[in-house]
Amino acid sequence: MFPLHSERANDYVGDAVTAIARLIREKDLKPGDRLPAEAALSKELQVSRTVIREALRSLAALHLVQLGAGKRPTVAQLDDGAFSLTIEHGVVTEQIDIQQIYDARRTIEARTTSLAALRRTQAEARTIMAHARAMQEDFDHPQRVMEHDIAFHLVIAHASRNPVFALIIGAFGGVTRQTWPIGWKSRANDDERRAMNALHMAIAEAIMAGDPQESARLMGDHFDQSIKALLQAGLV
Repeated sequence: MFPLHSERANDYVGDAVTAIARLIREKDLKPGDRLPAEAALSKELQVSRTVIREALRSLAALHLVQLGAGKRPTVAQLDDGAFSLTIEHGVVTEQIDIQQIYDARRTIEARTTSLAALRRTQAEARTIMAHARAMQEDFDHPQRVMEHDIAFHLVIAHASRNPVFALIIGAFGGVTRQTWPIGWKSRANDDERRAMNALHMAIAEAIMAGDPQESARLMGDHFDQSIKALLQAGLV
């Protein structure tokens, strides 16, 4: 590593962020491993401890390191928090729209569903099925239906055995919690809402049966219907 020679305070912090991220790679640190103490980083990078502290806070905000009072920072386990904020910011600032998100989800989740049908464990298949059943059983409680729906898609993503997919699907959760109630209400009647829940059950059954083609087809149908409902609501 090398000393930092930027002219402005923000540049110092930005360079320190880059240098600390590089240190994690160079030392082959894994989630839970401790980084050097602030004093050691300050000496190595030849910047103040204040700069190091701000850099670590920036890395923590990106969910790359974890900070604890009186403890050395550690490498963080990957989660979807930073990406979720990016997606929500994109929607709020009108840089991306809901239809674009659902188009992306349709493509990604057709793949996660087909992979889940091939790779899921029996326990995962039962969990996916349990969320689908709970959507039907909690029909009169839309908030619960929504949470089971979100969990349903996330378990499928994890069952695909691709952590990148799980991060992406998890990151959509914030936007989904804003759009899902609109889509639920925009369906014409309870029969359409029950049909949506039944489609989730059919997806779960296809995954349980180990049928990747049928799983992907049904997931595509699900997103086509969801986009239609949001169109009816004027959201896309």
